[in-house]
Amino acid sequence: MSKTIKVQGMTCEHCVNAVQKAILKLDNTAKVNVDLKTGLVSVDTMQPRETLIAAVKDAGYEATAP
Repeated sequence: MSKTIKVQGMTCEHCVNAVQKAILKLDNTAKVNVDLKTGLVSVDTMQPRETLIAAVKDAGYEATAP
């Protein structure tokens, strides 16, 4: 199941990698697509959106539902 969140505070590819890594640590999470320009992150996961947002916040970025 694909879910989308909006991430604020990403400014470079290092930020993109940090967000991807934080999300991929979650169970039942496969593909993560991060668009640096728009801040939209699409994830193939069974995790609830709130769990994705919490993981991104733990990585040091702000995240919300789009």
